[in-house]
Amino acid sequence: MKVERFCPAKVNLFLEVTGKLPNGYHELATLFAKINIGDSLTLEAEPAAETTLALTLTGPVGKMLKADESNLVCRAARAFLEHFNLQARINMVLDKHTPTGAGLGGGSSDAAGVLLALCEIFKKDKNELLPAAAKLGADVPLFMYEDTFLKGEGIGEKLTPVPAGETLPYLVLAYPNTVVPTKGVFARLTLPGKEEVLTNLSKLDKLITDIRCARPLAGWKHLLFNRLEECVVPFTNSVRNVLLDLKKTNADAVLMSGSGSTVFALVETEEDAKKLVKNLQNTERTVFFTTFHRSLTDENHGDKDSSYGRGSPEGICQRNI
Repeated sequence: MKVERFCPAKVNLFLEVTGKLPNGYHELATLFAKINIGDSLTLEAEPAAETTLALTLTGPVGKMLKADESNLVCRAARAFLEHFNLQARINMVLDKHTPTGAGLGGGSSDAAGVLLALCEIFKKDKNELLPAAAKLGADVPLFMYEDTFLKGEGIGEKLTPVPAGETLPYLVLAYPNTVVPTKGVFARLTLPGKEEVLTNLSKLDKLITDIRCARPLAGWKHLLFNRLEECVVPFTNSVRNVLLDLKKTNADAVLMSGSGSTVFALVETEEDAKKLVKNLQNTERTVFFTTFHRSLTDENHGDKDSSYGRGSPEGICQRNI
């Protein structure tokens, strides 16, 4: 059986580091948003007496990666088979466009795409695979959900879907053709104080409420935040230059995604987004114009009257009657 899947990338509209665990991992509070930049996966699988995996990589980014068992998509296929004690012949073709080491979760999305495709073929419940997905990478469980927006906690694996209204801004992404090693980013991090964290968490709650209530970007653009910018921008010229160039434009909001190196801007209209792309393009960066990714199975669109989180008044969309 053959399954084709789109594997969307993500950006972080908010990212605060709330603590550090004894094992060295950092605890986060983040708002993930899936976008319509991504990779295309074609996967064929059938039961077999002995497992064989074949991976073909295409696309502008695929030629830079290894198509062997070290690739995360192959590891995801192995994890699926081991979890359900299956043997299979699996052939995968990944048309890769999402830059690597860019803070966009491309590899994690591809791994989740493999797990979901195999669940479809072998009629398995994807929820059973969430622990296995987390072992592959902290962002992999995010892409096991169909929702556009998810709040992430813990190391990013504790996820809460966030319903969103119909009206959302456009995105322009600028990848400075630079890989930023995540380990080095966190090594430079100074943990914020408790009061600062609590203040920022209240901003995250407000941001979530504004998005779910489809409020205009002008009302919540100031709530976007990424703690890791302070660990990347002063130390990476290419990221700093992109950030400064975007802030000189008519963009409504500018932020680095994840641990870098991609910087993105939000704008209200498609016309403004296309103008921004034209102004930003040069040989030192790759620029994308895109929108937020809406799944056909996402039933949360326009859910503007229910509460989120603690059930506080801030979590309810108010109506004027």
